[in-house]
Amino acid sequence: MLDAVILSDLHLGSDNCQAKLVGEMLDRIDRGQVATRQLILNGDVFDSMDFRRLKRSHWNVLSQIRKLSDRLEIIWLCGNHDGSAEIISHLLGVEVRDDYVLESGKERILILHGHIFDAFLDNHPILTWFADSIYWALQWIDRSHYLAKVAKKGSKTFLRCAKKIEDRSTALAKRLGCTMAICGHTHVACAHRDQPVPYFNSGCWTELPCHYLTVKDGVVELHKYEPGKLVEAGEPIAVPEMAGA
Repeated sequence: MLDAVILSDLHLGSDNCQAKLVGEMLDRIDRGQVATRQLILNGDVFDSMDFRRLKRSHWNVLSQIRKLSDRLEIIWLCGNHDGSAEIISHLLGVEVRDDYVLESGKERILILHGHIFDAFLDNHPILTWFADSIYWALQWIDRSHYLAKVAKKGSKTFLRCAKKIEDRSTALAKRLGCTMAICGHTHVACAHRDQPVPYFNSGCWTELPCHYLTVKDGVVELHKYEPGKLVEAGEPIAVPEMAGA
């Protein structure tokens, strides 16, 4: 059994949320195909707290989370899109935190969304909105999401922000006596193991392919979710490291 499954950046309520795939993943956890002690939702479960934007498939995800919370420990780490998560967390039966230290095997793993290290959000709200709008538009135009990923990885500002989040989260992990750091927020899945404090990002569920992390006995693995194909625990995927990260 896994110690934890980590999903981030579902963005329920957005047009690009892959809610049906999230539902499939949660169903696999529910049926024990992905057996885990904890489910960690690492921020931006919602795109906004405007529930009028939620579609039937989005409500289904919330229903599945509520069902899982009856027999599984679920921890929701608040992201920059989640607003006052406490409003709905009690209805879902989950605990909301800003960060969490997962003890697995001999490792202490710091998990947080990562937006607190992204000063660009606060300093440039209009540019952030404009960049997000272009990103969502490219995803809508190209359903393979290739154009959106190329644009994001070609942005020097984005790469600097992603690097800052990695550096500051790993530095914080070291100060707290943790041996690894895990973030979300950037929507770029990565597994940077060959450094003093390994860093992982759980990707997102708004951009294809979707990704998630598993943790077992201190080993963190990055997986690509493939509909109809179950990725077994301990079967990692190879994800190219982001340029400049």
